[in-house]
Amino acid sequence: MWRYVLTPEIFEHLDKQEIGAGGEIQLTDAIQMLNEAQDVYAYDFEGERYDVGEILGFVKTTVEFALKDERIKEDFKAYLEGLLAEVY
Repeated sequence: MWRYVLTPEIFEHLDKQEIGAGGEIQLTDAIQMLNEAQDVYAYDFEGERYDVGEILGFVKTTVEFALKDERIKEDFKAYLEGLLAEVY
């Protein structure tokens, strides 16, 4: 998941955006416009990046985090094993 810390000027650029992919206003397009008007900074981190902006990425992220959570890990694994046994 991504997090943004943006200046209030981003709203001026969002107001100018056309409807884009998926019938949505694209934040990345507004950030590019903002970048043309002022400096925009990013932080490059090391670690796993999760794309929750589309359905499969969201599901993969949810499953991975569930399997890492000690509170539900074993129950969730049993659920997945049972589900896979039914399908295959």
